[in-house]
Amino acid sequence: MREDSLLNPTIEDAVESSLRPRRLEEFIGQEKVKNRLRISLEAAVKEGRALDHILLSGPPGLGKTTLAAIIAAEMGVQFRVTSGPALERPGDLAAILSNLDNRDVFFIDEIHRLPRAVEEVLYPAMEDFVLDVVLGKGPTAQSIRIDLPRFTLVGATTRKGKVTAPLRDRFGIDEKLDYYEPEDLAEIVTRSAGILEIEISDEAADLIAHRSRSTPRIANRLLARVRDYAVARASGVIETDVASEALEVYEVDDLGLDKVDRAILEAVVSRFGGGPVGLSTLAIAVGEEPETVEDAYEPFLLQCGLLKRTPRGRVATERAYAHLGVDRPDTAQGTLL
Repeated sequence: MREDSLLNPTIEDAVESSLRPRRLEEFIGQEKVKNRLRISLEAAVKEGRALDHILLSGPPGLGKTTLAAIIAAEMGVQFRVTSGPALERPGDLAAILSNLDNRDVFFIDEIHRLPRAVEEVLYPAMEDFVLDVVLGKGPTAQSIRIDLPRFTLVGATTRKGKVTAPLRDRFGIDEKLDYYEPEDLAEIVTRSAGILEIEISDEAADLIAHRSRSTPRIANRLLARVRDYAVARASGVIETDVASEALEVYEVDDLGLDKVDRAILEAVVSRFGGGPVGLSTLAIAVGEEPETVEDAYEPFLLQCGLLKRTPRGRVATERAYAHLGVDRPDTAQGTLL
């Protein structure tokens, strides 16, 4: 992913972390998910037991990691964090599991990327709270079983379809996070501005919210950039005109598209005649990895009705042409679907 993109997860991670809510009542949006989690949390706390394992799915930036940390805080237990790609060997997983305490929350991000050998060790740990360890190799190898504390595994994934059925079935709670409404995002922006100690008008918060791709992470990052502009080029107060000027500087348009989004649309429209074009070819054309285009950019372009997926590849819609200000070819000739 390009370093100059506002979607880059390496930009101002420390600031982003400071903006995360710590308790469930501070978490804005996802009301139905929160209500169901609150019921499960209250029951677990009253009975003094570990919460059922939880699978959280949804696009990046909607609050899966934040919710996992909140669950641990509400339970009053330790929060251990890792990711699927980081657990390369069964021993990596065993080392973490053997150091958990009763009712601890163990969070695995990108759980769909767990290696198969690691995943198989996780099955008995989730179901029976035991760890099977093999000592030695060959005919002399011995298997021993170690009892584990009753912990809660919280798995997060942006690609639920890639979580294997045996793993998915071991989660007692399965929740999908949806894109946010502009009203919730405006409230998030206002809350974050208060934490950052910068004044912002309601109208400016609404403007940032409507350009945040329905995603809190993007809203907070846009706010950080607008704050920089307000401090450096204005009075330090974020008014509507200041926010608009800042977003123009950072090339975020009225729909919330950044220059990579527009590069994708322009490639489909200009280089490939509106499509269809395959994912790999499109990714090469814009200088991105196919996974980055598919996971980070394409979902929002599809949500906005700017792209279509067809069996033959990606196709630009009429709205994409209108947004780019480009005349659409004659559809009567079958150029576009």
